[in-house]
Amino acid sequence: QVQLAESGGGSVQTGGSLRLSCAASGGSDERNCMAWFRQAPGKPREAVATIEAGGSTQYADSVKGRFSISQDNAKSTLYMQMNSLKPEDTAMYYCAAADLFRSQNSCGRFDLGSRVSWGQGTQVTVST
Repeated sequence: QVQLAESGGGSVQTGGSLRLSCAASGGSDERNCMAWFRQAPGKPREAVATIEAGGSTQYADSVKGRFSISQDNAKSTLYMQMNSLKPEDTAMYYCAAADLFRSQNSCGRFDLGSRVSWGQGTQVTVST
């Protein structure tokens, strides 16, 4: 059973930076695809970035060049550095861990399949 705990959210002004962290525990074999998603009020949850066990990353067009996803396997921690933040980045940010072993889903296409664990989320608010 994978457990995820996000931290690092907060309130910043436009152009500011934040670093989100996601501490993972349990089910190390079930975390071969890690991802950040976000959900703004009244909008569906959307994928922001993914990272595969081998280190390949993928980003939503809206955050390319501004956000960077990384992971420290020794610490079982996922990170996302967010720079040049905009008001439209305001959302609850969720960490996700997916097990894509022997599945036809794709981490790089933000298709995490059905074997996904979610964190509780951390709020990011960007003001003008």
